[in-house]
Amino acid sequence: MPREITADTTLTIQGIEVPKLGFGTWQLTGDDCVVGVRDAIELGYRHIDTARAYGNEAQVGQGLHDSGRNRDEIFLTTKLWYTDLRAVGVHDQVEQSLRDLRTEYVDLLLIHWPSRRVPLAETLGAMLEARESGRVRHLGVANFPSALLSEALEYAPLICNQVEYHPYLAQPQVLEVARERELMLTAYSPLAQGAVLRDPILGEIGEAHDRSPAQIALRWLLDQPQVSAVPKASSREHRATNLAVFDFELTDDERGRIAGLHRDIRTIDPPWAPDWD
Repeated sequence: MPREITADTTLTIQGIEVPKLGFGTWQLTGDDCVVGVRDAIELGYRHIDTARAYGNEAQVGQGLHDSGRNRDEIFLTTKLWYTDLRAVGVHDQVEQSLRDLRTEYVDLLLIHWPSRRVPLAETLGAMLEARESGRVRHLGVANFPSALLSEALEYAPLICNQVEYHPYLAQPQVLEVARERELMLTAYSPLAQGAVLRDPILGEIGEAHDRSPAQIALRWLLDQPQVSAVPKASSREHRATNLAVFDFELTDDERGRIAGLHRDIRTIDPPWAPDWD
């Protein structure tokens, strides 16, 4: 008998419904990516996350096609690479993404990383043009600290900031801006590159619910208002396990214990990263 669903599987941001749990495709390439996307959709994922920089949009597009699902059933996100954020670069990247993804539009287009050389006004202005043309439904950013996020909101209506977020990295400043401005915070690397799997507190809480530490970490994230997550999973087993997080409940005490794991551990911090909060 299937377990009872105890949590909403979607969140509503500015009137837009988004599946809380997405399938991340970072580091998935070739046939593994095609099969992974198709399999994720067959399992029940309706939110797929990719990026120009991942080099796999064509494979994601093939997986979407092979799944047989109607395009409007999938919330599809891609991202613009930070080295080509002039207006013409935005236009060219969007056009190439649409060709590779085999779609007429993407649901969400993000600036992957902020640029130190290109004004936000120029990039977001070009993204607004893509939205007005129907090639993009919604706009957002990724890896934007709180002050830069607030600045970006002066130039365009955004719905999302995608950042690294997991039990070891609290994001109070960006969460505050997101909640004040009704934005979705999408957690990438929500399992801290696998570090949560070895955490004794998450393991103890998991034992109480007959769940894995990964499932506990994901449920903790998805219980939070306006938070979604896009874990990558390279096997069908892990994809299914990650999806099975909506049929149990954490207690307030358990949520507090997980929040107490913050250690300011950031697993993604490239040389071009902004000045973090």
